[in-house]
Amino acid sequence: MDAFNYPAEQHVRRHGPQGYAGAESFRPWLRDEFSFRCVYCLLREMWGLVPGVFGVDHFLAVVSHPGRTLSYDNLLYCCTTCNGAKGKRRLPNPEKVLIASEVQVNEDGTIEGKTRAARCLIRVLGLNDSEYIEFRMVWLDIVALARERDPKLYARLMGFPADLPNLASLRPPKANTRPQGVEECYFAQRHRGSLPATY
Repeated sequence: MDAFNYPAEQHVRRHGPQGYAGAESFRPWLRDEFSFRCVYCLLREMWGLVPGVFGVDHFLAVVSHPGRTLSYDNLLYCCTTCNGAKGKRRLPNPEKVLIASEVQVNEDGTIEGKTRAARCLIRVLGLNDSEYIEFRMVWLDIVALARERDPKLYARLMGFPADLPNLASLRPPKANTRPQGVEECYFAQRHRGSLPATY
């Protein structure tokens, strides 16, 4: 089930860039922050074309919280399908709710919520709609087959993208409130030779 393993613990932000004029400028930071996956459904960048598939989402909608529009901690990295399903709704925070103790992807492709908040996210986003179940089943089979028969393909499917953002080269206009995270970004890990082959 490694294709859809939700994090073991609640997400703690590693980065804190401040002062960009548009939400899209935070994209390299968010890609690294959320491990190049949709925070909701766990779609990976390595599983398809990235342009137009992944975007920056406002956890608290701009319409109701305009003061949080460019707050890094209010931004999420997600696929356009999940973003569209969420819309302007106020939902439980996926960084706190979509963790292994609260959600589980079953062998039949369904996702089980073990708490009310997790079940709310699954329902509103439609994560158990037939299209999502089929999507998960296909990728569970592809990843299992690759793991068994083609280790190189498995490493490509479950590894990091080639274009890891070099966050040390970026200069947020109003600095970075969590500069220590740059040393642990995936680009820095690759440079040090400590980046795992898969995740």
